[in-house]
Amino acid sequence: MDTDGAARLGAWQQIWRLTAAAVVGIAFWFSVATALPAGCVADTCSWFVTGDPLIALGCLTVLLWRRRFPFTVALVVVIAAAVSALATGAALLALCSLSTRRRPVEIAVVVAAYVTAAQFTENLYPIDTLPAPTWLQLALPAAAAGIAVAIGVAIDARRVEVRSLRDRADSAEREQAARAAQAQATERNRIAREMHDVLAHRISLVAMQAGVLDHRDDLSAEEQRTLTRGIADGSRQALEELRDVLGVLRADPDRPEPPQPTLDRIPELVADARTSGLDVTLATTVTATPPETVGRTGYRVIQEGLTNAAKHAPAARVEITLAGTPGGELHVSVRNSAAATTVTRPPASGFGLLGLAERITLTGGTLDHHRTSDNGYVLTARIPWPEPDRNHEKRA
Repeated sequence: MDTDGAARLGAWQQIWRLTAAAVVGIAFWFSVATALPAGCVADTCSWFVTGDPLIALGCLTVLLWRRRFPFTVALVVVIAAAVSALATGAALLALCSLSTRRRPVEIAVVVAAYVTAAQFTENLYPIDTLPAPTWLQLALPAAAAGIAVAIGVAIDARRVEVRSLRDRADSAEREQAARAAQAQATERNRIAREMHDVLAHRISLVAMQAGVLDHRDDLSAEEQRTLTRGIADGSRQALEELRDVLGVLRADPDRPEPPQPTLDRIPELVADARTSGLDVTLATTVTATPPETVGRTGYRVIQEGLTNAAKHAPAARVEITLAGTPGGELHVSVRNSAAATTVTRPPASGFGLLGLAERITLTGGTLDHHRTSDNGYVLTARIPWPEPDRNHEKRA
């Protein structure tokens, strides 16, 4: 790497740059040769065919280190070009390379040295030329130096632009990867929440019924058959619901998902809970049909309340209350008493209420849950119920 962080040049890149400098120097050298008096090359101007090329070769060699020591190399080559017409191309390349650093003081020093050295080069060989004013003698090398500086600045501007575009592309790629990772995490959370909502309730009921069979020796044959039938039905329904979830995950992304349960499925939920041994009562004043999101969220609240009651309060009394009207809130409450029997509790994930709170927060609602004075538990949710769009209904 060079002092400013530009990428190291490859062999081919070095070769064609040095070759271009040599071509410019050779062109200038031949122009001087054609202007020399006849016989001068072989007699009095031996420096022109020996020392001049050697100095130019040394300057081209030193240019290999122009990126590591840009100012020093440029200054040495420009000064050396005062005694070598063939080194003119090397001096211009050194000045161009220095200009890519965009350091005005260094550039000004080297340009001044180049213009000064050019005055010595003009008097190095006995060339018969018409006398020129001083300003013209200074303007020509200054113009050549200006062109080299402009090229160097343009090269650096292009490098900055390419670096900026590359950084922007890298940044966009990182942002895209972050968005993809976020989308994957969101989808994993959604799948985990859906799996919990679907399976936790059924498995909890099955576990509670199995616990009752294991701990109750006073059950009649009919009660045992009812519990056994409930375990079989719950297990089958759990498998069917799991199959539905997996089917959604494996299905074509363009294929619509099956409808999710809403408030109209709550009687089925209550019936299942009663079959498992919970004493459930349902009181509702809801007469209108809420939007799908509101109804589905209310269903999940009741499902989570019944699941927790089955896990932690077997055979408890559960009171479910539903109330709400369009334009207000859907109020859902699930209150259970203390456990009526003692059974081994199934393991709890601890994520049910967290996932439910997240679901309700997304709808703009609130969730509250706490123990009651009689060692029971109450779960309440308030979910915004938007007013129906009358204009949309009229158009429909």
